[in-house]
Amino acid sequence: MSAVNPRRWWALIVLAAAQFMVIMDTSIIGVALPDMQRELGFTDSSLQWVFNAYVVAFGGLLLLGGKLSDLLGARKIFTAGWVVLTAGSVIAAAAGTVWVEILGRAVQGVGGALIAPAAMTLLMMLFGHSPRELGKAMSLYGAAAPAGGTAGVFLGGVITEYLSWPWVFIVYIPIGLATLAAIPALLPKAEGKRGSVDWLGAIAVTAGVALAVYAIVTTDWLAGVGAAVLLVAFLLIQRSVREPLMPLAIWKTPGLAAANLAMALLGAAWIPMWYFLNLYLQKTLGYGSFASGAALLPMTVAVMIFMVGITARLLGRFGAKPLIVLGLGVLAVGIAGLSLVGANGSFVTDVLPASLIAAVGMSLAYIPAMMSAMSGVRPEEAGLASGIVNTTYNVGSALGLAVMTAIATGQGSTNAAFVGAAVVAAIGVVATVAFMRRPKAVAQEGQQPAALG
Repeated sequence: MSAVNPRRWWALIVLAAAQFMVIMDTSIIGVALPDMQRELGFTDSSLQWVFNAYVVAFGGLLLLGGKLSDLLGARKIFTAGWVVLTAGSVIAAAAGTVWVEILGRAVQGVGGALIAPAAMTLLMMLFGHSPRELGKAMSLYGAAAPAGGTAGVFLGGVITEYLSWPWVFIVYIPIGLATLAAIPALLPKAEGKRGSVDWLGAIAVTAGVALAVYAIVTTDWLAGVGAAVLLVAFLLIQRSVREPLMPLAIWKTPGLAAANLAMALLGAAWIPMWYFLNLYLQKTLGYGSFASGAALLPMTVAVMIFMVGITARLLGRFGAKPLIVLGLGVLAVGIAGLSLVGANGSFVTDVLPASLIAAVGMSLAYIPAMMSAMSGVRPEEAGLASGIVNTTYNVGSALGLAVMTAIATGQGSTNAAFVGAAVVAAIGVVATVAFMRRPKAVAQEGQQPAALG
């Protein structure tokens, strides 16, 4: 381990801000969707691809991003990711047709897939010398993700109300340029290692995820078969190539599989919840863009307060498994509460309490699941592990949204989507209880963190 970086906390600001922005990119378009639909000509079924194009590219390429981070150096890949994300923002902002908009969102997703695992690797480099500091850094970094997701809804409302929908993408351009300017001074150089890239595996897993989402959205069984074939092919490729994109042996890491399952189910419940809650506020209650974004701001505040001020302390005292179980359970209760809200529901008495309960549940589960997934891996596999855990969360989000959209369309009601998301969170509780192990030992200062699964 190299000497302690004196600028590590300033560097953490850059990394947390990057995580905030990458995840915010999945949600900032939420409030702008009705305006985009009117101006660009999206249908009700194709509209979700403004979200899914980003998430599929992001989730499908995260493993590749993690591998490139390990091979070429985390700072180089982090920098490249911001270049790509900024370019995608330009395309999305200038789009005049449905397909150009989807293309811009996909390019943004590619940038995010490079940024996220590289940022995690850099964080481990900066704070891996001390489990205590690493826990604090992970709490702040972890809080940036769900906070970015919910804050994006509010900021998207402000921008859409007072400017226009292209500005939800234009805002990324100066932020991207400022981040690129700060990287050389604050982030440490990270040497890569010799090796090759499993491009065939990257293509198979990304195409497989994209086809799976498409199959669910369109109920096309042939696409579903194609997705299954591609994903099986990906696993076979990983067994046969010399340097696989995802060495299957990494799944022997204590806690990794169970934590990733929890992350996938968490994303599959949380993302559909805010997507349909935003549509409910605008299309059912008649809220404008700003009012809809402001209505979801209390969720952001709750996430920040719990993650930064409470979850980290509870994690140190009780461990990851109890918090993941409790968090997913509370999330299920909150989403179930939203499923009871009718066409004449009140924001203050119906939406606000349930949404705050859901936010608390997310806050309790997210960081413990992330820490469980990362804590047992070797330093040289940090990028890969980060890519895996981010992949499962985002693929879970995309598949969850696709399933809940199909349910809502079939039932003709957003309430059915809330019921489905609540069931997913409840399944997460059962799965965590059944499969996640408690840690065998607690790490001491100066040692690598023990598995928190």
